[in-house]
Amino acid sequence: MKNTKLVLFCIVIAGFGALWYLSFGLKSEDHYPIVSEEQMKEKLSNEILDELVSHVVEKKNIYGAVFCVSTGSGSIDMISASGEIQENSQYYIASINKLFISAIILKLHAENKLDLEDRISKYLPVDLIQGLHSYNGRDYSNEITIGHLVSHTSGLPCYVIDKQASGERLMDELEAGLDQPWPIDKVIREVKKMKPHFPPGEEGKAEYADTNHHLLGLVIEKVTEKPVNLVLQNLFRELNLTETYVCEDTDDKGFVPIRYKSEIIHLPLFLASTQCDIISTAKDQMTFLKAFFGGYFFPRERLSELEKWNKIFSPFYYGMGIQKFQLPRILSPFHPVPEMLGHCGSTGSVAFYVPDMDIYITGTVNQLAKPDLAFQAMIKIINKLM
Repeated sequence: MKNTKLVLFCIVIAGFGALWYLSFGLKSEDHYPIVSEEQMKEKLSNEILDELVSHVVEKKNIYGAVFCVSTGSGSIDMISASGEIQENSQYYIASINKLFISAIILKLHAENKLDLEDRISKYLPVDLIQGLHSYNGRDYSNEITIGHLVSHTSGLPCYVIDKQASGERLMDELEAGLDQPWPIDKVIREVKKMKPHFPPGEEGKAEYADTNHHLLGLVIEKVTEKPVNLVLQNLFRELNLTETYVCEDTDDKGFVPIRYKSEIIHLPLFLASTQCDIISTAKDQMTFLKAFFGGYFFPRERLSELEKWNKIFSPFYYGMGIQKFQLPRILSPFHPVPEMLGHCGSTGSVAFYVPDMDIYITGTVNQLAKPDLAFQAMIKIINKLM
């Protein structure tokens, strides 16, 4: 989810980074030290991870944090939590649910049950699609493909982030604790009244929108002939994600409460209405993340096909179903940060794979107002390993 806090974090450290860059001059390419798993095990102990996570909770309005770190081989596999979050605490993963939805779409694609080039009109009713994407007097709705949705290149407005026809932003209301249900039919009605950003598939354009993955949920339902929440639950069982579930019970208080600054935000009606919002743990997220990049959903040898990057906002890029976090070298001149692939959420939830180091990191800081702190923590973890 687009977040100005993370952008401001990058801008602040850019000043010093730019000064160093101009003073000493950096080569255009990035160089990362080659570190073996044995060396990484020596550099990052459980005690060091505990210290890093404890420091996160010392930050203002961070009441709890958890981070799980593992290598592909599993030779490094540790977890640490602090504050009101325990190692096995269940938390709201926010937009990481998009990685789950994308995983299902990619699996159906790999099984030849759909094609990313298919127009969504092949799967969704005419009355639903008509008027969904009207841009500069032309209706582009029938030109939207599954690939456009999964890569955020549809140009559709985001019903959460963008201003609605009323001039209000749903995100502002949710952060204020104004809970309300937003089932898919309500999403569609509102989006049809909103202004798209650009025609579907316009070269070099991408705009992050929750709308895209809600529509993908409808495509999944059409192809599988099952409700999307049931498809997700089946996926959880397949991967033995025993502590993961779709939000459906409006009385559920079993997960760590969502925080916005010092306030606890209760959004049971909203979370239950989407049929795809997910509660999970850092360990379950690790299992899923390794399955994703291990080829469970889409052949591992073809994962490079997903790396068709478009910039969302610096330092985030979006490919076919996955995010890339790539901090420019000028922002971290002394310790170049390798690219991270995966997904994050607005609450400071993260699930990322670092290909250059074969390291996986999952966790959360559970703070809508400071999701950037999760990235600061991940960067510190990676720096300890290098």
